[in-house]
Amino acid sequence: MSEFFGSVWWLLVTLGLLVTFHEFGHFIVARLCGVKVLRFSVGFGKPLWMRRDRHGTEFAVAAIPLGGYVKMLDEREGEVATEDLDQAHNRKPVGQRMAIAAAGPAFNIIFTLFAFWLMFVVGKPDFLPVVDAPGGVAAEAGIEAGDRITAINGSAIDSWSKAIQKLGENAVGRYDATVEVRTAAGAEATRVLAFSKLPEQVPEAELFDRIGLRLQPPKLDPVIGSVSEGMPAAAAGLKVGDRILRINGHDVSSFADIESMVPEQAARDPQLDLVVKRADEQLDIRLKANEIRAKDGSTRFVIGVGSTDRHNATLKYGLLDAVPQAFAETWDTTKSSLGIMKMLIVGRASLDNLSGPITIARFANGSAQLGLAWFLGFLALISLSLAIINLLPIPILDGGHLLYYLIELIKGSPVSERSQIAGQYVGLMMLVALMGLAFYNDILRLIH
Repeated sequence: MSEFFGSVWWLLVTLGLLVTFHEFGHFIVARLCGVKVLRFSVGFGKPLWMRRDRHGTEFAVAAIPLGGYVKMLDEREGEVATEDLDQAHNRKPVGQRMAIAAAGPAFNIIFTLFAFWLMFVVGKPDFLPVVDAPGGVAAEAGIEAGDRITAINGSAIDSWSKAIQKLGENAVGRYDATVEVRTAAGAEATRVLAFSKLPEQVPEAELFDRIGLRLQPPKLDPVIGSVSEGMPAAAAGLKVGDRILRINGHDVSSFADIESMVPEQAARDPQLDLVVKRADEQLDIRLKANEIRAKDGSTRFVIGVGSTDRHNATLKYGLLDAVPQAFAETWDTTKSSLGIMKMLIVGRASLDNLSGPITIARFANGSAQLGLAWFLGFLALISLSLAIINLLPIPILDGGHLLYYLIELIKGSPVSERSQIAGQYVGLMMLVALMGLAFYNDILRLIH
């Protein structure tokens, strides 16, 4: 249940931040253009909270947190007093109306840049893209254990998450990927992962297994980084910073040895004898390992200790150096997002890739658990996605309004009200269909 409530909470935080920022863009540009704003609402439906400012604008937080809106004074939506006609949205020049429509997506892009900048300033912990015992397509391409991925399709790769993202995009579209690696011996080599040979019927969930890449765990000293309360290690007096030298007489050289020796030795006898170095003192500690059962029914023995930070590729820059990095990351993410959208449209990628609020909530919770930098990266990605989606030329979205205004500029008069209403219905049906498919995919992911 903690995962459920965590997902709900971080979804609300995500939508609250991004919707507020998006609608603030419309709001502030409307104000600058002299348009009277009647309501600024975060969420739809019945307001849970509301206040009115000196300009007569109602600020509200509504019950359904799946969006928001800015309602402006407009003769097409109701009678406008004569003295307020100069503040009506429909009376403003088409250029100003275009600026108001574009402001929401523009503010989402600004938020994306800021979130990526702050992510790099805080420092995003990650892993070096070093491969461990590959299989599948990667093994067929000649990639070997210890290879360090340096570039994919000409783009430099500095982290494991970036490598997996780039390869995943190619695998989804069945595009071959050219991967440059530095071998364990220090030689440079180029490998081609033939994703074009993958069968079309392979489910998206199985693609990463077919890619066959696994991260080589960084070698860590056998130093305790965390001790779980109520577990054998805590009861025996083990502390953070202790170095485990031996378990049942067997020498320990890395934390991986602890992870393998504890269940192996405890399976014979749960009573374990540890030799621990604490500062300049060497201690003999005896404890009894706990047997725990996993969801799949298997059991294993644990003592309740964790390693020091495993990450070995923290992406961190100074205040100024982070600025070009934020722009580069935004551009790279934009290209990736547009590429996936193109693959969905032309049928190279399955519509199973569409995600709704449930999946977003789970990713929001997962990224928040990884730390501030990862959550900022997640916010940046969702914010940029909102900007791109809202700029699509679909009636009811900002891109649809911009399309109408562009037609008005070309023909010299507004699109007829009848055409606009018809477009609104078409756009609404398209959005409902997409949201329905996204919810359906979410539910399938939960079931499986």
